[in-house]
Amino acid sequence: MEDIVRQDEATLRAEASRLDHEHVADVVERLNQHDPETNAALLAGLSDERVVEILDLPEFEDSGEVIANLPRERVARIIAGMSADRATDLLAEIDEPLRSQLIARLDPETRSAVSRLAAYPEGSAGSIMTTEFVSVPSDWTVAQTLRHIRAVEKSRETIYTICVLDPATHALVQAVSLRRLIAAELDANVLSAGRHRRPITVEPRTDREEVAQLFSKYDLLAVPVVDERFHVVGIVTVDDVIDTIFAESTEDVQKFGGMEALDEPYMDISFTKMMRKRAGWLCALFIGEMLTATAMQHFEHELERAIVLTLFIPLIMSSGGNSGSQATSLIIRALALGQIKLRDWWRVALREMPSGLTLGAILGTLGIIRISVWQLLGFYDYGEHWMLVAATVGAGLLGIVTFGSMAGSMLPFILQRLKFDPASASAPFVATLVDVTGLVIYFSVALVILSGTLL
Repeated sequence: MEDIVRQDEATLRAEASRLDHEHVADVVERLNQHDPETNAALLAGLSDERVVEILDLPEFEDSGEVIANLPRERVARIIAGMSADRATDLLAEIDEPLRSQLIARLDPETRSAVSRLAAYPEGSAGSIMTTEFVSVPSDWTVAQTLRHIRAVEKSRETIYTICVLDPATHALVQAVSLRRLIAAELDANVLSAGRHRRPITVEPRTDREEVAQLFSKYDLLAVPVVDERFHVVGIVTVDDVIDTIFAESTEDVQKFGGMEALDEPYMDISFTKMMRKRAGWLCALFIGEMLTATAMQHFEHELERAIVLTLFIPLIMSSGGNSGSQATSLIIRALALGQIKLRDWWRVALREMPSGLTLGAILGTLGIIRISVWQLLGFYDYGEHWMLVAATVGAGLLGIVTFGSMAGSMLPFILQRLKFDPASASAPFVATLVDVTGLVIYFSVALVILSGTLL
């Protein structure tokens, strides 16, 4: 038994030695293949600085459980060395009473920073910003600023954006990029390195998607977060925005599939939680589809007299659902990118109406051609009134695809107006809605065209 223990310890030491020389991203990828207990043993053999690098990457899974297996005093030192935003996220993953014990061991500066960041609502600029940024007074020279950057760079998350503050009020005057600062004259005032315009800033409660749009629009590396007095309370960096975009995209994709967004990796989420995330929406969609059966029962008499109409129900339903899914996907993405606003609903409707009619006409024409070819070549006999059947299918597709396009484009606006996530207007939800209404449209058209013949 002792030989086995010594062998395991030797293996862990060898693994820890390898981790100490690899790129931190590769280290995180390797660690994510182990359980939290093994990772805690591996991190125990690394320096505090190396552990800080690892924990500062949000891709490192189960960091809270790993930390729980390390000595309390060491954990406090590690958290103090981390970026403030990641330290806040890490503490949020740790259960009580351990979280309070660790916070109590932090130095006052770190404890204050973590408390401030934890107070901001999830999904806001304040929740993803860091309080570790470079700031200098506006009466400094470029040379003084560069010397200050060299002195503090190890304790700052980024030095690519320097906040220039009013010496008296400490309000933000300008945000200067390191690139322009390096190119400026050393004895010139630091403001000479900035662009002479009002700095781009956000407020702590600005939605993180809006922040991401600013980064994309202005090609930023960092953006200051300011309060009502224009004091800088933190900065949001480009790596935080990339993490935000990735998280939001993942959440939207999962909602498009007709389920709640997962808050854990697929392989880590429990079976029970997975069922809760999927079953609710699936049951809601199933109940919605039950209305399809109700619609068909309402037209039972027509179906008995014109059984040929049932042959095209799958075609009709899928076409309407597909057109609705196309429209809702386009609108949700446009809303997310800020290309359209809630007030633009009527402009979208004016675009989707002719689009739906055109697409419906194309599919309707294809439906008529299909029925005509099958009838004339003898593949299937649709009866003596086959031309009317073809007209019914063509007109039905025109109406259903138009309705699908309109419904799919307007649902995201309705949900956003009701303060719901537009991504909830997922493809399955739209398809279910269009399935039910599509049947009503189809049989209503049939009653008009086939009345006096098949009906």
